[in-house]
Parts: sequence; structure tokens; C-alpha cells
Amino acid sequence: MINYTHMLEKIILFTLTANADLTKRIADILDSKIGKVEITHFADGEVMARSLDSVRGKSVYVIQSTSSPASERIMELLLFIDGIRKANAKEINVVIPYYGYSRQDRIARPREPISARLVADLLGTVGVSHLITLDLHTPQIQGFFSCPVDNLSSIHLFAAYYVKKLKQMKIDPSEVVVVSPDHGSAHRGRDLATALPNSQLAMVDKRRPSPDTAEVINIVGDVRDKTCIIIDDIIDTGGTIIASAKQLYENGAKNILVAASHGVFSKNSVSELKAAGISDIVTTDSIEKNIPDVNVISIAEVLAEVITHNELGTPLPPEYLAFY
Repeated sequence: MINYTHMLEKIILFTLTANADLTKRIADILDSKIGKVEITHFADGEVMARSLDSVRGKSVYVIQSTSSPASERIMELLLFIDGIRKANAKEINVVIPYYGYSRQDRIARPREPISARLVADLLGTVGVSHLITLDLHTPQIQGFFSCPVDNLSSIHLFAAYYVKKLKQMKIDPSEVVVVSPDHGSAHRGRDLATALPNSQLAMVDKRRPSPDTAEVINIVGDVRDKTCIIIDDIIDTGGTIIASAKQLYENGAKNILVAASHGVFSKNSVSELKAAGISDIVTTDSIEKNIPDVNVISIAEVLAEVITHNELGTPLPPEYLAFY
């Protein structure tokens, strides 16, 4: 059992508007203090965020997913970091469980910005020492930062969930096919299939003719009479999952479950997923939403462990890190 007492005087946690519950869980595990914050949204749309506690000489952890409203939360984060940097914080560690703008990671059409890179540059400009995040959309985003980046994986959490879930459903892993909904998620499917012994792997050949629209061309792999687990990093409108589920059922799938690291759930996506025949949906609390029919796995213990290893200067367990 790790003794956290020696850490308490030199670290302080802060939460802004996105992850209050998650931050409380982390603080409870670490028996650490959550600093007091004042956040003001003025009538003209401007934002002000500042610490009400001294951060001089402290190792600071600011926890803030840049989920909807993404631009407001990014601005809160930037202003808060600028304030604590000028107040002589020893180290500014930013924990962004869900990194907003991550899907804008390349130039897909003429004159498009690389927004994920711009957000990284802004965080670097205000003085971030270290970024901790979960399941970045693509690996190149890590290279957008000049500071160290810990890109954590949720696969071991989902694997533990499905070992228990499949046992409850009386389904042998040999009857399971892990499905990647596109080429970009192939590594996630591979890792989850590896963690579920005797399970198989399939991939959806998907095209995206326009934003928020997915067109499934084919299923690569045998899913007939199988329980399929679709694994992805983000569920937003649900279009990709719904199109994949339709094609999987047409190819003879018996049952479909879905796991995603980040539950954005725009519009009425959960009810549409259920209508498409999805029997179980699980995500993490990287984005805090209380949505019926969605199972949530907390990443608090993982983040508490990462903070501990960071303060002790010890390496993270390899299963905690995302490799592509």
C-alpha cells in the first residue's frame, strides 16, 4: 500500500466546470486537497478563472475535459493555467480526460485548420508542464505537444468489464468477435481481442462522405452467430455505430455490445443506438453525463495512480498506456 502522506503538502488538485465528480473521486483516493476556484462567465461572453488558494511551490493538477461547450472550457483552462503560472506554481500538470478538437487532427480539405495542433500550441504557450489524457483520437496528436504526454488507455478497464459481463450473459469468449468500426480503431479492437482470450477480430470498412455521416461498405471478418463488441474512442451522434450495427446484423451477428472511451452523445444518440439493436453501451466518466441505459466505468483510480507515479518518478504500468 502506497503512503500518500508525503505527497499531500506538495500537490493540489483543481477542477473547473467539466469534471467535478471525477476530481472528487481522485481526491478521495489520494486523500488530497481540491483547491478552491472562482469561475465567472460575464454577460458579454468573457470568462475569468482563478485559484483562491496559494499554489506557490506546488505541483498542480488541473482536471478539465474540453467537452461541450468545448470553446468555453478551453478558455477556462487557458486562463486558469495562466493565472497559476504567474502565481509561481512549481509544475502545472493538466489532466484532459477528453481532448476536444481531437478529430480535427489533419487537413482533410483545402484551407482547413489543424485545430488539435492549435489547442496544443495554446496549452504550451500558457505554460503546461505535462499533459495527461485518455485515448487520443489519433497518435500524431501526442507530437503536437512540446511537453511530456501520457496518453492513457481504457482497454484494460473495458476488458475487465466484459470478462464479468460475458460471464453474466453465459457467453464464452470464443463466441465473441471484437469489431473495429473503422481502420483508425483497429489497434483498439486488437488490444481488446487480445485481452479476451479466444475472441476473434473483425473490421468495418467505412467511408465518411460528409461530417457526422458514416457509410459502411463491408465487414471484414466472420460475425455470423457471434456476439459482437464494437470498440471505439468516441460515441458522438452514434452514426458510425448504427451503420456498423446494421451491417453486422445483415451479416448474421447474434448480439451487439458497444464500448467507447468518451461518451459525447450528441442529439438523441442513445435512443437511436438502442433502436438499432445495441443491447449494452459502456463508456468512461471522461465526460460527465448522467444518461439512462449507459454503463459508466470511472477512470478515477487510473488517474490517481498516474498522479502517484508522476510524483514518485516511477514508470506507469504498460497496460495504462495507449499504443497504436
